[in-house]
Amino acid sequence: MTKRNIFLWILYDFANSFVIITFFLYLSQWLVIDAGLSSFWFNSIFVGSTILLLFSAPILAGLSDKIQKRKVFLNIMTIGTFICFGATAIVAGLGTEYVWWVAAFLLLAQYFYQFSFVFYNPMIDQLAPLEKRGRLSGLGQTANWIGQIAGILVALLFASSGRVAPLLPSVAIFFTLALPMMIFFKEAKPDVETKITFRDAKEEGRRFASRFYQFLRYSPAAVFLIAFFFFSDAILTLANNFPIYMEKVFSVSDNVKSVVLLVILVMSALGAYVFGWLGDKIGMKKTLKIILGAWIVIIPVISTATSLSLFIAAAVAVGIFYGAIWSVTRAYLSGVLPRKEMNYGFSFYTITERFATFAGPLTWGLIVGSLNESAFGYRTAALLMTVFVIIGYFFIRKIPEYKISKN
Repeated sequence: MTKRNIFLWILYDFANSFVIITFFLYLSQWLVIDAGLSSFWFNSIFVGSTILLLFSAPILAGLSDKIQKRKVFLNIMTIGTFICFGATAIVAGLGTEYVWWVAAFLLLAQYFYQFSFVFYNPMIDQLAPLEKRGRLSGLGQTANWIGQIAGILVALLFASSGRVAPLLPSVAIFFTLALPMMIFFKEAKPDVETKITFRDAKEEGRRFASRFYQFLRYSPAAVFLIAFFFFSDAILTLANNFPIYMEKVFSVSDNVKSVVLLVILVMSALGAYVFGWLGDKIGMKKTLKIILGAWIVIIPVISTATSLSLFIAAAVAVGIFYGAIWSVTRAYLSGVLPRKEMNYGFSFYTITERFATFAGPLTWGLIVGSLNESAFGYRTAALLMTVFVIIGYFFIRKIPEYKISKN
């Protein structure tokens, strides 16, 4: 494919990071700290978006595989993301008494945002040969982290007016930067022109259970997705609760949180590219084992650190492995999935990632809630995430390493 398509694909990764980092940093605190939403109900927002994905993503992904087109579905999800995040920001601006409306719009925004990756991620198979996908995936993920850095810097311009103020500007920047991908990206022509009807959608829905069973039983990606469920469970739960953790355990200001996140994101951008490149050199499986091994060591350090300086040092160190995990897993999956199941397989990658924000957040919310939202409760919940990573590491040892041509 053309360099223009590669640029547009990377720009899209840069674009969506603007909105997600701003809402992650500011809206999460507005909901829990300002509006008084409990940790359990905050984490339940991600549970709800996961349930919606579970019952819709595989069906639309199957239809996308059938017609061999992704861009039209990506555009629909991008528009949905823009509308729902925009609505979330506007309603939050009306006051904390509308907290449940904000939570509902955020649930839908998370749903569309995650759904977009079902069609965005598989596009990598048209952009690079197998032996270069690690580096390209790393470039896309690096752009994502750079976008998050830029998102925090832009948000700081508005943050003095309150936690809601940066939200709407981030939505506008996201959609503006996503438009080039939506308009100018050129998909490869399908082998055979196929049209889909409402009847096809109903049939895909009826086939859901049997096709899912066949996928889990025979696909080389099945064991990987089980492993991905466990370790992404821990990593995403920690990430989603990170600003709140810093507030509850160390009582740091929003400006300090922003600076810490900026440094972590710089390390994440570096890690995404370096480990993508390393995966192309030594294999994605071996690289993933290195990354998970580092997480198993660092999470206990983060959760038991009693001084803010040690916590920040460990958090910054883990940043490089946070950036690495997504570039390597995306590249690995694109290498083991057959092309005719690329969208379908990535739908379960997305669902597995989101379902991880089903079990992890519920576990986190129950532990923190049972310990009265105390600092000890947050530390205990964070430490428990190590168990999920260890289980994921065990399954990663069982996955196949695909062969990369040296030609």
